[in-house]
Amino acid sequence: MEKITPRVDLAFKKIFGVEENKDLLISLINSIVTQEDQVKEVTLLNPYNPKNFKKDKLSILDIKATGESGKRFNIEIQITDEADYDKRALYYWAKLYTEQLKTAEDYASLEKAIGIHILNFTSIPEVKKYHNVFNIVEKESGLKYFKDLELHTIELKKFTGQADEKLNDLVGKIKTSLDIWAAFLTRHELLNKDALPKELNDSSLRKALTVLEVMNFNAEEREAYEGHLKWLMIEANTLRKYEQKGFAEGRAEGIAQVAINLLKKGMSIADIAEATNLSIDEINKIASSSTLAEN
Repeated sequence: MEKITPRVDLAFKKIFGVEENKDLLISLINSIVTQEDQVKEVTLLNPYNPKNFKKDKLSILDIKATGESGKRFNIEIQITDEADYDKRALYYWAKLYTEQLKTAEDYASLEKAIGIHILNFTSIPEVKKYHNVFNIVEKESGLKYFKDLELHTIELKKFTGQADEKLNDLVGKIKTSLDIWAAFLTRHELLNKDALPKELNDSSLRKALTVLEVMNFNAEEREAYEGHLKWLMIEANTLRKYEQKGFAEGRAEGIAQVAINLLKKGMSIADIAEATNLSIDEINKIASSSTLAEN
């Protein structure tokens, strides 16, 4: 198997979602949130467990944790741009917030919930910066009254979208601790833990590179990882062909081609329907009208 990439959600969770690497998760969280939300310790609410993805190779493996003050964090890396992603992000934030409240407890027990979404695609083309923070604010004054809602988006393609980027180019972008983590997630293959430039000479980064280097998968994990990686590569290559077309037309054609590619890979129609958000009838029509039906 080729070198593991931390952008595949299974590998991401195996790096950041285990007890022995909680220091890496703390470093990642603190590179993203404000000073008032920094954490010194976290408790993993859903630690890495291979059984969670045994039968669902396209699931999203998020990481849920609480800080020492009770604040809740939901961190996920999103492989592909799915329909209504913004609604799903809010839905998962709402679950993170409301699941704190137990029977007979009052609302005073609710703590701030922070959603962190690391995206392997561009979701907000109107804004150039790759890290954006969303709160509820009063329309005219900008007053942040409902302080318990906070969502972060980190769009990795805005940090670096050039496949031929060199180490010197990468180093020139490093200004913050989040930049260091973005470099790890996007260009880990350029980084040597034993010879990091001073801008990237960080103990957490060295440990993350070591974890990635020695990471092993059992047979089930390897199958799931390769399934997630295959989906990442198919969608990235397919949608790139259509990015110059009108958004609606290009996206529709791109999703149809993804469905064709997955049919050729032998994936079941039911699984393709779940992965692409197409109906079974639509996939059958795509299959019958494509060259796939002739083979």
